[in-house]
Amino acid sequence: MSMLLANPGILPLDALEKLPAETFAAELAAALAGGARLLNFWSTRLTGAESPSLLAIVGHASSGALELLASQPLDSFESLANELPQTERFERAIHEAGGVTILNHPGLKPVRYPASARPGVTDFARAYGGEIHQVAVGPVHAGVIEPGHFRFHCAGEQILNLEIALGFQHRGVERALLGGPDKRSRFYAETLAGDTSIGHGLSHCQLLEALSAAEVPFKAHLLRGIALELERLANHTGDLGALAGDVGFQPTAAYCGRLRGDILNLTAAICGNRFGRGLVIPGGVAWDLGGELAAETSARLKETLRAVVEAAQLLWSSPGVLSRFEATGRLSRELAAKLGLVGPAARACGLEIDSRFDFASGVYAFFQLPVSLWDTGDVFGRAYVRFLEIKRSAVCVLNLLEALEAGPVCGQIQACAPNSLAVSVIEGWRGEICHTAITDDQGRFADYRVVDPSFHNWIGLAQAVRNEAIMNFPLCNKSFNLSYCGHDL
Repeated sequence: MSMLLANPGILPLDALEKLPAETFAAELAAALAGGARLLNFWSTRLTGAESPSLLAIVGHASSGALELLASQPLDSFESLANELPQTERFERAIHEAGGVTILNHPGLKPVRYPASARPGVTDFARAYGGEIHQVAVGPVHAGVIEPGHFRFHCAGEQILNLEIALGFQHRGVERALLGGPDKRSRFYAETLAGDTSIGHGLSHCQLLEALSAAEVPFKAHLLRGIALELERLANHTGDLGALAGDVGFQPTAAYCGRLRGDILNLTAAICGNRFGRGLVIPGGVAWDLGGELAAETSARLKETLRAVVEAAQLLWSSPGVLSRFEATGRLSRELAAKLGLVGPAARACGLEIDSRFDFASGVYAFFQLPVSLWDTGDVFGRAYVRFLEIKRSAVCVLNLLEALEAGPVCGQIQACAPNSLAVSVIEGWRGEICHTAITDDQGRFADYRVVDPSFHNWIGLAQAVRNEAIMNFPLCNKSFNLSYCGHDL
């Protein structure tokens, strides 16, 4: 029997019903086949068990519920990936963790650890033919980008297949969170992916608040929403500029590079840090906002939004830009759903997926944003969805600023409940962020799992570039703009 949770939600471990492996697989498969999304799927050794159990968090957008499925301890599990591709990467991670053998998986290649860490299939796929050649890129890249390896099989200039190998700089952040929460935990969460400090920090704090039954003041919810939407605005604006730069369209590239900085400075004016680090804390926020600063923030955001819209309109009115964006790196709605894509990449394919709406928490339980959709699934769609979200996020921030009233900004936080499982879901700017924790009998983290949206979406990039000219890969890659460090936890 499955268990339903709110977002964020908590469940005592003694209420966790563990299903036989066959029943667990059947219920998980039925939920995913019925349109639910797989938010997290992992193995962990529950207290007193000799073998790991499998746990899955499944999201039902129609009801807003998070379904928790747990198996009895097991040694092996029949793969679901051949029929349900969104489980494929999760199963590889389960195999990599050890303790559970995944049977009949299409290819148990490393996900986050070096190939030598666990036995499995490590060779790249091979394509054969007189005109076929391989192009290897990375893992070391120019500048300060983190390592990742791209292996292309091409027929002339046409990409037949792309394999993406990550995990060259596994940072062990999940492992470092074990034994918490302590003074370091929040800072680990904020730096899981540096450009998503608010998103990951907020998901972590919601998790702690669920475990401690903390009451967050209403004004704190408003301020958290402002910070999260400013983070979305800054990154989407930067992405529009970067996409313009990738096709050599310098006016928008230059404008958006500057405007991203202007938006980051709005966050810095609130808390002293351009990425919002230190702003979101368990129980609320560490800085207040109101009066002249709120009015100034509103005025500066209106001016910045006007400039961003003008810069974006230069993109949409350039035939040269559109010829590079349209029909490049296209993904169908059906394939995006099968792969379990999230965020703007999914919405650009016409999938109405947004955790702010599907699993509303915090301020989004009171202020609803329309879901920004497009249906072409190409570079243009991924760019245009960002543009739509920029306009709607800016309106959201302006409305939240107007709603600010005097009041407390942080509530009391208590010790975490012992022997409990909690889950928290946030819509970061790249997409769905899921934090899950299990506490021991002292209320400390015995298990902590993070799913960054990049974990879902790297496979989408690999599929989007099939049959594209290899020269289009940088543009397709930028249109997804996925995180290496958010994946290599």
